[in-house]
Amino acid sequence: MSDSKNIVYVNNEAFEFESGETILSLLRRNFGPDPVPTLCDAPNLDPFGSCRVCSVEVAREQDGPTRTQASCHTPVMAGTYIYTHTEKMKRLRKNIVELVLTDYPKEKFETDNPNQNELKKVALQVGINIEEVRYSAGRNHLDRTPDTSHPYMRANLDSCINCFRCVRACDEVQGEMVLTMEGRGFDSKIVMGMNEGFMESDCVSCGACSQACPTGAITDVFDSKTNDAEETTRTVCTYCGVGCNLDVATKGEDIISITAPYDAEVNQGHTCLKGRYAFKFYDHPERLREPMIRKNGQLVEVSWDEAYGYMIDRIKLIREEHGPDSIAGISSARCTNEENYLMQKFIRAVVGTNNIDCCARVCHSPTALGMQRSFGTGAATNSIIDIKHTDCMMVIGANPTAAHPVTGAKIKQAAMKDTKLIVIDPREIELAKYADHFLQLRPGTNVALLNMMLYYIVDEGLADQKFIDTRTEGYDDFVAHIKELDITAMEAITGVNREDVRAAAITYATAGNAMSFHGLGVTEHSQGTFTVQQIADLAMITGNIGRRGVGVNPLRGQNNVQGAADMGAQPHQGAGYLDVTDPMINQKYIDFYKADIPSHIGYKIPEMFDAAIAGDLKVMWIIGEDVVQTDPNTSKVKKALTNLDLFIVQELFMTETAMLADVVLPGASFLEKSGTFTNGERRVQRVNKVVEPVGNSKADGQIVVDVMQRMGYDQPDYDPDTMLQEISRIVPFFRGIKWEELGENGKQWPVPEDGSSSEIIHVEEFKRGKGKFTYHDWRESAEIEEHGEEYPYIITTNRELEHYNCGAMTRRTGNGEILKEDVLLINEKDATDNGIKDGDMVCVISARGKVDIKARITDEVKPGVMSTTFHFPEIMVNLITSDIHDSEAKCPEYKVVAVKIRKSKGAKRMMAEAQGVSEMAGVAYNKVKE
Repeated sequence: MSDSKNIVYVNNEAFEFESGETILSLLRRNFGPDPVPTLCDAPNLDPFGSCRVCSVEVAREQDGPTRTQASCHTPVMAGTYIYTHTEKMKRLRKNIVELVLTDYPKEKFETDNPNQNELKKVALQVGINIEEVRYSAGRNHLDRTPDTSHPYMRANLDSCINCFRCVRACDEVQGEMVLTMEGRGFDSKIVMGMNEGFMESDCVSCGACSQACPTGAITDVFDSKTNDAEETTRTVCTYCGVGCNLDVATKGEDIISITAPYDAEVNQGHTCLKGRYAFKFYDHPERLREPMIRKNGQLVEVSWDEAYGYMIDRIKLIREEHGPDSIAGISSARCTNEENYLMQKFIRAVVGTNNIDCCARVCHSPTALGMQRSFGTGAATNSIIDIKHTDCMMVIGANPTAAHPVTGAKIKQAAMKDTKLIVIDPREIELAKYADHFLQLRPGTNVALLNMMLYYIVDEGLADQKFIDTRTEGYDDFVAHIKELDITAMEAITGVNREDVRAAAITYATAGNAMSFHGLGVTEHSQGTFTVQQIADLAMITGNIGRRGVGVNPLRGQNNVQGAADMGAQPHQGAGYLDVTDPMINQKYIDFYKADIPSHIGYKIPEMFDAAIAGDLKVMWIIGEDVVQTDPNTSKVKKALTNLDLFIVQELFMTETAMLADVVLPGASFLEKSGTFTNGERRVQRVNKVVEPVGNSKADGQIVVDVMQRMGYDQPDYDPDTMLQEISRIVPFFRGIKWEELGENGKQWPVPEDGSSSEIIHVEEFKRGKGKFTYHDWRESAEIEEHGEEYPYIITTNRELEHYNCGAMTRRTGNGEILKEDVLLINEKDATDNGIKDGDMVCVISARGKVDIKARITDEVKPGVMSTTFHFPEIMVNLITSDIHDSEAKCPEYKVVAVKIRKSKGAKRMMAEAQGVSEMAGVAYNKVKE
């Protein structure tokens, strides 16, 4: 034993304990998961001590007098003696469980499976049969009406044992405070909200309460804890960039439920309603199951051989006639790293062009470019676990409780426990309620506001001069511009009081550790790249880089948007972010791929559309992106796609984009293939195949390989293990990544050859050597300059919790019952000025077009500012969004759209037409089937 001060005795045997460790954690560490029975304890909840079933006897000396203490929340004390299974403890535990069973349905207990019901498991552990309970039933609660109001959540509180686990999960894990205990004694009961059902309450359907419940009193429609699953497969969620781990339960080839593993480093037993419940899209009747070719104007099902033959013949002919740069590909952030790597390799090594891009272009391309300019690497500097180590969090242009719910819950929990929070957003998002500083700026003025923060940090003498002098360059020129700022003008531009900005700047700069989180409200602007560079400037000027609890942490939108860019699915950088125009890099790619690789930059997505309209781009192959519904200026996108000679779409469903295709290829969902995803904290995790692809669909990587092979390129069949071996030889920061060594929690790149993981980067020096300060003036968006007078309101787009991007997957699950439509968030003043009432249909008009959408009057937005989503094809909100892009990275400016509004004419007719549009995809596909 190393230190007698850290010795404790369990049943008279000596053990070392860790500082702050509870008795229960000590016992579990040394004796396994069930050293003593527990009922109110759960792995992701704080110790509570309500059931006392885990009680043990503790003495100060061997054979001395003992005290009975709950092991779950009692800290270990050096030199004490712990006795776990004395006769006294056995009697106590049996007595407690007997009392619980007096208020538990006898019939249910008899049929409960102890592997699924923790109460029965504990009862058997302590030696109780319900027939032997010595106490008579009291005035109990065995006649409660089950709550079936919700698409997912279920409550039958007859079997509730008042352990508080559901309440604590709602409070401690999700932070929603929907559940509580009402009444006393036998009258005590769990209630939702204001004693409502789940559907009427503020429940966000995360399922944390269901997973926590030990008896199934609260469960879900999938009976996640009590179903008859035959196998469980660990994989990674397909939705946002958090990268939650999921345990997927199957029976045969049917997926029957999903839960969240407690040992997952990313999500620790938590996930949102999308990850936990929105999985039934995988075998939905509308899934594409066969390849299709357009014949005589109609898409008809064909064999894979016919589909491949048709598209390859056309690609070869067009390449011969118009050159390889007449062909382009858009890869998918929903696909694995290996599949994105293959797609960019196909475009470069087989077709011979750099015309490859992915959806990072329309979300976080300014993050990658801005952080590369400032730090040398375009990825998060830190990890989400650093929230536990920070003193101040700045959330700018992001709504993580809706778009990144598990990370959002962690930020909210930290804020509720007194970690300082700064929120910068045009909308009063949920986190604003918990913020110490909420700066509600006008859309499009991020650069002006952050310049104000930088000004006050300098003016107050709060710059970390030592860090600046030793770790950065360009500061003198930068700070000279900052000192010249006209704060009065910036205050008027942003609409935020200067003293509020000053106070936020001081809070950030004086925190021991400060970290920032940003999202699409930063990047989807004409000055998006510059704003990212300013966030980097804030971190550098205060020395908040290279240690725990600090850094610049982009909240990546889609599940593998980080990985898609890492793998080279962009026109200016190949796999590993290597510059395609550098002659040495170009030769490296030529040698590695054994093919001629072009050395000029290819088309970015907006440039692809321009080239298609101009007639220069003839072929486009899109994997897993519904650009018609989700890219800006829908009319222009449609014009571009319909002007192509060959348009190939690889998808799960007949999306708005797939309807325009000449060839439709049925890909596989994340549940039907293996590979890796890279989340927003650079964590590369294994995606494990759960079931076979539906119908004749194929893994997207295998489809690309099939085409490569048929075009004469020697590429082995798709396999994540062999693919990672290839990737590790060309992507420097993947060098030490091996499929079999990723384990269940993955590794954070850069991963050197020794296989070590990197939770924090830029610790001693930046990737580029020294961090670079760069000053940028604020400039009004061209959208406002050109159209602001005629279109006086600004619309900014956002995402809702229940849906994901175009909603192709979530709309085909129970999520569609919870949130059924896009709405227009509008301030009461603007509504009154235009004669609009809550629920009215509003005609929203921009310089590109118009849409009709239902009004929701709210104080979430200021007068002059409105907000909406584009989850539903019935509205097609992107008919009105602009063709303005970030000046550097070409990311669309979704966040500043100049509009005018009026009450819709014939609102009932508009709603009927919208309903008709919602049925178009299904009708079109059914006609094809016929």
